[in-house]
Amino acid sequence: MNDPLQYESVRVWDRFVRFFHWSLVGCVAANLLLVEEGDPPHRWAGYAASALVLMRIVWGFVGSRHARFADFFPTPSRLAVHWRLLREGCDDPHSGHNPLGALMMLALMGLVLALGGTGYLMGTDTYWGEEWLEELHEGLANVLMACAGLHVLGALLMSRLSGVNLVRAMVTGVKQRPVRRDSR
Repeated sequence: MNDPLQYESVRVWDRFVRFFHWSLVGCVAANLLLVEEGDPPHRWAGYAASALVLMRIVWGFVGSRHARFADFFPTPSRLAVHWRLLREGCDDPHSGHNPLGALMMLALMGLVLALGGTGYLMGTDTYWGEEWLEELHEGLANVLMACAGLHVLGALLMSRLSGVNLVRAMVTGVKQRPVRRDSR
């Protein structure tokens, strides 16, 4: 006889992490979809996104347990183990970010900061009208959108594979994880 699947609640994402995540989504979406490039709202959304990332970096050292980089930093050995388990079809549960999710998070934050930096430079007297800088900024924006799409797909795929609704967890701060039982 099969026992019904039971879940345990694990508090993972604190309020700041959730505020950061959804505010950054809003800034990036506004800049890419709603506001005109170069207009003041575009610049201010970019500055806000950069400020959010800088605050998240600080929070990565002083924040709650699962917000700290030490809890999830994607070392080569963590990435190798995680990748091997995924290829074997085995579950690799993590309370916080899994190593691939952590790698994507760091890449997204780096891209946002690079976009903020290049966007700022484009408005300075030294770099005003520099085509190479505008092309770099646009290229970074395209890479950010591709990575954001992969991030969404990865979250949906890992939700499916792990049985944990990761999107809901980023809204509520709580992961509902299936309790694994031995079938002995």
